[in-house]
Amino acid sequence: MTTNPLPAALSVNARKTGAKKLEVSSAVLLAVLAVVAAALILVFMTIELRGNLGYILPRRAIKVGSMILVAYAVGMSTVLFQTVTANRILTPSIMGFDALYILLQTVLTFVLGGQVLLSMPTPLKFGMQVLLMVAFSLVLYRWLFLGNGKSLHLMLLVGIVFGTLFRGFSALLQRLMDPSEFLILQDLFFASFNQVDGTLLLVAIAAVGLVTVPAWRLRREYDVLALGRETSINLGVDHRKAVTKTLVICSVLVAVSTALVGPITFFGLLVASLAYQLVPKFKHATVLPVAVLLGIISLVGGQLVLERIFDFNSALSIVIEFIGGLVFIGLLLKGSLK
Repeated sequence: MTTNPLPAALSVNARKTGAKKLEVSSAVLLAVLAVVAAALILVFMTIELRGNLGYILPRRAIKVGSMILVAYAVGMSTVLFQTVTANRILTPSIMGFDALYILLQTVLTFVLGGQVLLSMPTPLKFGMQVLLMVAFSLVLYRWLFLGNGKSLHLMLLVGIVFGTLFRGFSALLQRLMDPSEFLILQDLFFASFNQVDGTLLLVAIAAVGLVTVPAWRLRREYDVLALGRETSINLGVDHRKAVTKTLVICSVLVAVSTALVGPITFFGLLVASLAYQLVPKFKHATVLPVAVLLGIISLVGGQLVLERIFDFNSALSIVIEFIGGLVFIGLLLKGSLK
């Protein structure tokens, strides 16, 4: 009995054609987003450009650079974190990073005083914040992943507990604080792109670049990790090692961005959710740059609108938190309806 090879050949050709169309559509999507992001950056740098260009252009460049860095760090860390946790609602902030940042600022202000905190060398304060935040995450990961019987769900639970503890302790210290010092402290609780130090921006770029190299090398492993723990192990991936590396990468990215401009809780969830909707197939080689470009468009475009239309009457972080919070509630409702 002979079989007709034509249907099999047609099936193979159809799969190849579909893969090519997918690659083309992904390339077109990345190109469109890159053009939009570049156009917004150009408009932001050149709009109403008058006066001393030697003063205005460097300030705008630092602001744009900080927004690009934050979009890159937060977008990448959120996608990777959701991959290893197999949950598209959780973000790195669930590990208590925002609460840790607020606690760190509160303790420094309470112990040293607001004036001492303001007079402290910015590089010293930045380095101390990043090291403490990364150290917290590394201690948490070592305890959870190197011991027997420790699970990823336990890590998330511990992150929630630590976040609640940090917020409670911060609230206690803030009630005991002098009102004038509390006003100084309150300005640090909202993300701001208007007070970024140019030297710190270069240090932050270097730190983010160091963790980007291993993250990009692991991009194909992330596609396998997204299939689940059992499947990835059966396919030959060292799940514990890959997850631990990824979580360390996420901790560095979130620590740098938070220490540079302040906490933005729902920004990562917002851009990651949009990236998942735009990318037809979940491939990290496409999802990661799409999330980063969407973050750049959101931050630069949002800052442009606030500066030129609303005249700084509202902080960009407040708008992002409001929209991101709505997305978070929508995802929760969507999950409860299924």
